[in-house]
Amino acid sequence: VQLQASGGGLVQAGGSLRLSCAASGRTFSMYPMGWFRQAPGKEREIVAAINSNGGDTYYADSVKGRFTISRDNAKNTVDLQMNSLKPEDTAVYYCAAPRGVVGTGLIRNRGAYGYWGQGTLVTVSS
Repeated sequence: VQLQASGGGLVQAGGSLRLSCAASGRTFSMYPMGWFRQAPGKEREIVAAINSNGGDTYYADSVKGRFTISRDNAKNTVDLQMNSLKPEDTAVYYCAAPRGVVGTGLIRNRGAYGYWGQGTLVTVSS
């Protein structure tokens, strides 16, 4: 499985960015997906997750109401729309896919994700 993330950059507080992740290597529509982030000196944490058909989503409390995860199974992509960005959102963002045989429901547990994109840096200035 290959995951290619894009869309990061520098933005002022209050601004917006849209991250996109293109997946290949297996039947994308069968698997849930997730977005994680890792700030300097901190552990990688889940930001959002989505089930295989896009009908169920999860958000970390810190981004709820500001971020939206979505997927296009026809294009094999999963996106993260980030609005009202804050300096504390500054991090490297990773898209991720679960390894092995999993169900179609969304996954919150970082340990279940075995495939990671290369990361894209988001910097929010105050």
